[in-house]
Amino acid sequence: MIDKNKVEEIVNEWLEGKNYFLTDLSVTADDHIVVEIDDKEGVWIDDCVDLSRFIESRMNRDEEDYELEVGSAGIGQPFKVLQQYYNHIGDEVDVLTTGRKKFRGILKQVDDNGIVVTVKRKVKPEGAKRPKLEDCDETYLFADLISVSYAINFK
Repeated sequence: MIDKNKVEEIVNEWLEGKNYFLTDLSVTADDHIVVEIDDKEGVWIDDCVDLSRFIESRMNRDEEDYELEVGSAGIGQPFKVLQQYYNHIGDEVDVLTTGRKKFRGILKQVDDNGIVVTVKRKVKPEGAKRPKLEDCDETYLFADLISVSYAINFK
């Protein structure tokens, strides 16, 4: 079986000096290697091809037969690494909590422990007859989140 750490070292060597970062790497028991990269500005197919060729140039198919798949972290897919959260500060995100609460808001802040999302809530000001929509910041620990992903709007 192909050593995942060896593949990760090769990928990190290619990533050095680039804005891309690794979001996921898996190696199955039957040596199917899947590498996902991301970048704040998006991922170009030419760079995926270049990374694929780089990995193949550092591995010996005579020693181990493998299947290699290199791609980008899909838009609308849940964030997998902290850098993806930082890249989307100020963007609209879809959030699903462990309590199965699902909502959309603006990713306002990120740290190593969690996120702050600004959401619209109906708030009834004192003395007012009707509630009005106000921006409210909600804080979540990563342990309380199932998924966070970039919100796709088709408007």
